[in-house]
Amino acid sequence: MSTQSASRTPLAVLISRPWIWSWAAAALAFAATLGLTSGRGAGELAYAALSFGAFAAIVGMGQMLVITLGPGNIDLSVPATMTLAATLALRTMGTEPGTALYGLVIALAVGFCVGIANFALIFLLRLPPIIATLAASLIYQSIAIWSNRGLRIKPPEGLAEFATGRFLGVPNVAWVALVLAILVWVLLERLTWGRWLLATGQNQRAARLAGVPVEAVRAVTYVSVAIFAALAGYLLASFSGGAALNMGTEYLLMSIAVVVIGGCSVAGGDSNVPGVWGAALFMFLVVSMLNSYGTGAGVRNVLTGTIIICIVIAASTRRARQ
Repeated sequence: MSTQSASRTPLAVLISRPWIWSWAAAALAFAATLGLTSGRGAGELAYAALSFGAFAAIVGMGQMLVITLGPGNIDLSVPATMTLAATLALRTMGTEPGTALYGLVIALAVGFCVGIANFALIFLLRLPPIIATLAASLIYQSIAIWSNRGLRIKPPEGLAEFATGRFLGVPNVAWVALVLAILVWVLLERLTWGRWLLATGQNQRAARLAGVPVEAVRAVTYVSVAIFAALAGYLLASFSGGAALNMGTEYLLMSIAVVVIGGCSVAGGDSNVPGVWGAALFMFLVVSMLNSYGTGAGVRNVLTGTIIICIVIAASTRRARQ
């Protein structure tokens, strides 16, 4: 170990972690939101942030895996996948008790099929991922519209109680997102597939020459993001009282925002699971703060886009200096 590394203080080491900034931003947004209410409702705000942040974290982790593949890789079918998976799962279950597991299998199967279809368009037809997933999303949304005829499909009572319930004071959906985050972190940091994914994102040609099954890695990644979106849709529909055709709309920008704000490299080859969680909490808290001022959805979208642009510029400047 060099003298310079040994002399670094714990605070300097902490600050050097990319994920710390999203958590710091979330803490500041939490404090600012509480300031608007003179400190009242801290517990309720924290509970709401964990509940709604969980959905953003789930779709964000899936989008993170795709963005890690390198420039041009992104999945724009996330909202449609959420809607389709939730609609078909809840339609299959109806309101019958004891069908939650069956509905979950249906949702995950939808995610798997969507992921396979997306990658087939990208690999077989050589379409850019942005075009392929955007075009496919129109098909998925149309199937969802056809399947529920515009009706709001409600979940079984037991599933709704789980989705809106809590354990040890923490929302159940947050526990699900936390378990997934741990699994993704282990996958990326401890398993061979994680090293293959990072190598593919850093230099696809070099990874292929080194023996990495690049196309298999890409296929699994696109299937993974679709499965994460399907799971998020299933849980969100259960949490909000039913599947609606516009339920996934806000998660397109959100899934990208939490990846960028969380400290992941938009150039690929890098991932940051803790940062995605911190960014998910930050985004919800910012929305809550803006709602307190009575701002509309348009202002929130402009602010989100501005934050993403600023972070991308800051990250690019930092890489250029290094």
